[in-house]
Amino acid sequence: MGYHAAKFLQEEDSCLITGIIERNGALTNDDGIDVEAVRAHIMVTGGVKGFDGATYVENGSTVLEKACDILIPAALEGVINLDNAARIDTKVIIEAANGPVTAGADEILRDKGVVIIPDMYANAGGVTVSYFEWVKNLSHIRFGRMQRLEEEARNNLLVAELDRLDQYLGDRWSMTP
Repeated sequence: MGYHAAKFLQEEDSCLITGIIERNGALTNDDGIDVEAVRAHIMVTGGVKGFDGATYVENGSTVLEKACDILIPAALEGVINLDNAARIDTKVIIEAANGPVTAGADEILRDKGVVIIPDMYANAGGVTVSYFEWVKNLSHIRFGRMQRLEEEARNNLLVAELDRLDQYLGDRWSMTP
């Protein structure tokens, strides 16, 4: 999930990716990190250590706490918790992992004005697909029909979230190609 989020943010929206955390270390570069180059490096070496386009940091928490506009924790549950919430320096957290922000940390971050997009919205597609696969296996429904139902559910969720954002932000946001 983290790779795909970073890839599409970089390619589609020209976002500057300044930090990547993996299980065996992290990378940071204020001038930006080439997501595809990191992926190629990981495929060859098995990890981020030794990647030339960024500074390697063994302790990923230092990158997690680095100032950024959008933080996308995409792997571990509870990675943002009471111990580090006060040091998280971001405007928006998109919970791509299941439960990456603990309840206590959530309160601290909200008090700081951080907008948190909950995991049930951010990674709902995966949950929806898992549910449909389970139902399909139980009732032997054709995959094409399940795919249509999944697409309808995803589109309905997206429309509902866009309506919510429109009500909350009004004229302060727009969707431009």
